[in-house]
Amino acid sequence: MLVVQRMLASRFEPRAFLGTDRRLGELGADLDGSDAPFYRASAEVMADVIGFHLNRGVLAAAPRPPELSLPQVLDGARTVAVLEGVNDHENLGSVFRNAAGLGVDGVVFGVGCADPLYRRAVRVSMGHALLVPYAWSADWPVDLDVLRDNGFRVLAMTPNPAAQTLAAAMKALVDERVAILVGAEGPGLTERTMRASDARVRIPMSRGTDSLNVATAAAMAFYERVRVAT
Repeated sequence: MLVVQRMLASRFEPRAFLGTDRRLGELGADLDGSDAPFYRASAEVMADVIGFHLNRGVLAAAPRPPELSLPQVLDGARTVAVLEGVNDHENLGSVFRNAAGLGVDGVVFGVGCADPLYRRAVRVSMGHALLVPYAWSADWPVDLDVLRDNGFRVLAMTPNPAAQTLAAAMKALVDERVAILVGAEGPGLTERTMRASDARVRIPMSRGTDSLNVATAAAMAFYERVRVAT
């Protein structure tokens, strides 16, 4: 139900809802002002129609609105996440949920990323993929220059022990606009993209572990950004 509530609070205009009587009652206040029809069905009918029981008693459909542009997402933002090759929907959804909870103002997609509006990505994000503004790069990684032109310092995350620590980098940039650049699970960022960044940063690791899951690493970077600013 939280996902539907967040969709109702987003720029996505609902086309229709399918749900149980109970969920219709619980969503009463949220549905005020929406002209979209709510089709009522039992939980058993919903499971038969959808094919699984993971819908939590209510589903919503909405058309895709026009994509936001990169300047729109950067306008007024102080912290953005920039993704390259993040093609796992669960990781992508987790990045959005972390971004929403840890003060990230927007997400920028480079090449090779999954669709943030895919059902699993939206579900794992707890609906935050619908709320956190995002834009797709039209020219990657050249568009990193657009971030710099807007006053952002671009930090590329890497397990390379020669990189400066995340904590040190964030402390030095506490008053700056920051773009946190993360790459695909496994290969990480391409060398070309890291060369296009302003600095390479790392999370100190122990016990022979070279890196963390991309969503976990991104969350640590988001938190460090919040921590040094408070």
